[in-house]
Amino acid sequence: MERLDCVFEVKASEQGVIEGYGSVFNIPDQGNDIVAPGAFAKSLANRMPKMLWQHDPDDPIGVWDEAREDDRGLYLKGHLAMKTRKGAEAFELLRAGAIDGLSIGYRTIEAEMDGKSRRVLKEVELWEVSVVTFPMNESATVDAVKAAAMSEREFERLLLRESQLSRRVVGALMRDGWKGVAALRESSADLDELVGAIKHLADLKRSIMEVSQ
Repeated sequence: MERLDCVFEVKASEQGVIEGYGSVFNIPDQGNDIVAPGAFAKSLANRMPKMLWQHDPDDPIGVWDEAREDDRGLYLKGHLAMKTRKGAEAFELLRAGAIDGLSIGYRTIEAEMDGKSRRVLKEVELWEVSVVTFPMNESATVDAVKAAAMSEREFERLLLRESQLSRRVVGALMRDGWKGVAALRESSADLDELVGAIKHLADLKRSIMEVSQ
């Protein structure tokens, strides 16, 4: 079985739900392999890949619930087995940002060489997608690890990260709600900041809904 690795971006949560890309099309990895669109289609029609830790078949850490190709690459969504020791450890490492790689384990069915001495994978049999420490391909990302509930402190951090409000305005909002923010509107800079924040409310709402599911 061969491997092809990707970097991903992780946000952690109590539910341990992760989603992102295990492979990105048309981008060479460090082994000079390229995955062509459609390479996973037949395999995914037959079975779901396993979720492993560092490609070790003795270390399953969760389940992939969804795997499909889109315009970007191999999209995956699944959940870590949070009540197992290895699943919980993987979750903590992902949330801390200590690990940020995905790697696919596969068997090549069809491949060809391009004009730059790179192997183009046209069809593969996908066996597993692992969470790994050191990836080869640096383009695939895990985009979310969703939370079951959000504390006040977590909500404050989310505001600071997503709303583009300053710490001063967020602090006033957390202490006194809108009245606290309104009391700060003594300058055009404050007004500009509030207007800018309003433009990001849609993204903020989407983030809050994700971590609250």
